[in-house]
Amino acid sequence: MDMQTGWNENRALLRGVAAAAPTLSHENHGVAYETFPLSVLRLSGSEDRVNVIAARPLLEQCPVAAGTPLEVEGEVRSFNNKSGRGSRLVITLYARSLRKGGGEPANDLVLAGTLCKPPVFRRTPLGREICDLMLAVNRRYGRADYLPCIAWGGLAQRCAGLEVGDGVRLAGRLQSRSYTKVEDGVSQQRVAYEVSVMKLEPVELGDT
Repeated sequence: MDMQTGWNENRALLRGVAAAAPTLSHENHGVAYETFPLSVLRLSGSEDRVNVIAARPLLEQCPVAAGTPLEVEGEVRSFNNKSGRGSRLVITLYARSLRKGGGEPANDLVLAGTLCKPPVFRRTPLGREICDLMLAVNRRYGRADYLPCIAWGGLAQRCAGLEVGDGVRLAGRLQSRSYTKVEDGVSQQRVAYEVSVMKLEPVELGDT
């Protein structure tokens, strides 16, 4: 994906295998939306499991079942989970198009937006450098998606120098990560989603 695109970009291309059949997610303006997990293999052999949301008419054109190889193009979306169960910030892939077919696994994102929280720079116990970012990407109709991003190594050092309100354009992948949450003495396995940043460049807010 070419990074030289317009301001406030949100484009994703994932190629993998549906891990389950779609189930009803919600309805909006008379249109039903369904969700299913998409399994995308990494080069290491591990997998990222991304929740895809697609309008029912799209699924009628391209029926999906467990095991269906798919290519999905769309946008990374976020919403706040107010149920009190699971992660507060829920990240999904909103499908604009679905195509059946195999091919090499793909997990490519291009995002452009503004930083809405100060970067958090840290080191792992083994000394690896990490920087956490929160990117706000505007939609066309006034809303915004808030997407957690993570950079490593030398790129993490560069990201640590960014400030709230800075515009950035980045390329990366949408990854899933399991972790243990302890509440009231009870351990729960949860899954967090974040954008692993491969490339990042500053953008002046007036750029198009």
